[in-house]
Amino acid sequence: MISKKVVLRFPKDIADKPLVSDICKKFDLTFNIMRANIFPRKEGILTLEISGKKDNFDKGLDYLEENGVSIRFVEESIQRDEKLCYHCGFCVAVCPTEALTITDRKTMYVELFKDRCIACGYCVKVCPVKAMSLPEEF
Repeated sequence: MISKKVVLRFPKDIADKPLVSDICKKFDLTFNIMRANIFPRKEGILTLEISGKKDNFDKGLDYLEENGVSIRFVEESIQRDEKLCYHCGFCVAVCPTEALTITDRKTMYVELFKDRCIACGYCVKVCPVKAMSLPEEF
């Protein structure tokens, strides 16, 4: 079994197609919606946690790409520049999933748990030194 968080980008001409439903039926996958921004006749962005057998997972992602959906893995996308970060904790206050957490109260060290991230971008917006980043297409 595999479970990964992905950001799916639907071009406006396919945003109204039931492609996520298709991969669940065709490839026996399940999903959990983490974040969604989809409107009719406009580009859509959907962050999902997709789970299932590895082979089915790969086939499902291939199916999405074949149908024009671009895919990014969340944990490979969120970045923190350790040279810039001074562990102020602003990101911790806005992170809805505790992907950014203070793990040492003495040093106020902020740890990044990429597997919890949903690519919401809140940390990027509040970081005073711009240490947090996501690719522009998020």
